[in-house]
Amino acid sequence: MIELLNNPWPWYVAGPIIGLTVPLLLLLLNESFGISSTLRDFCAMCMPNTKITFFQYDWKSRMWALTFILGVGLGAFVVAQFFPNLEAPDIHGDTLARLHSYGITTSQQLLPSEIFSWEHLTSPRTIIMLCLGGFLVGFGTRYAGGCTSGHAIMGLSMMKLASLVAVIGFFVGGLIMTWFVLPFILSL
Repeated sequence: MIELLNNPWPWYVAGPIIGLTVPLLLLLLNESFGISSTLRDFCAMCMPNTKITFFQYDWKSRMWALTFILGVGLGAFVVAQFFPNLEAPDIHGDTLARLHSYGITTSQQLLPSEIFSWEHLTSPRTIIMLCLGGFLVGFGTRYAGGCTSGHAIMGLSMMKLASLVAVIGFFVGGLIMTWFVLPFILSL
C-alpha cells in the first residue's frame, strides 16, 4: 500500500477520480468548485468586519468549501510527512541543456537552488519570478473569475464559454511564458 501511495498514479486512474469529483459536487451540493473561490471563502472568514466588498458575503453558506481547503492542507501535510518522494524528477536532455545554458545546474531538483534559495533571494530573476509572478497569478485569477482548476475542471464540465476562453488563454500564456518570457528572465 505504501508503494502505491509513494508513486504517481497513472492518468487512467487519477483522471477519472478528478473527473468524478465534478458530477458529485454538482449533483450532491449543487455548487461550483475551484481553489481560488475556496480561498476567497477562507479570507472572508478571517476578515469578518472588512470594508473590502469582495469579501462581504455569506461565507458560512459555503462551509463545505472551507472543509475542503482544510482537507487539502491536511492531505499535503500527511503526504509530505509520511510519503515523501525524494527522487529527482525526470527531465528531458534537451531541457537540461537549455537550463544549463541559463546557468541552472541543479535542475534535477524540484526547485533549482540557483533560483529558489536564500543566497539567490535578491537576484533579479528570483525577485521577478516570485513577486511579479505572484502578482500576475493573483490578478489573473481574479480577472478571469477563477483559477485553472476551477475553469478547466469545473467550468468546462458545466460547458461555460468563459471557462473555455480562460483555459485557451492559460495554455497560450503558458506557451508564451515557456518560450519567450522565461528564457529572458533566466538570462538576467
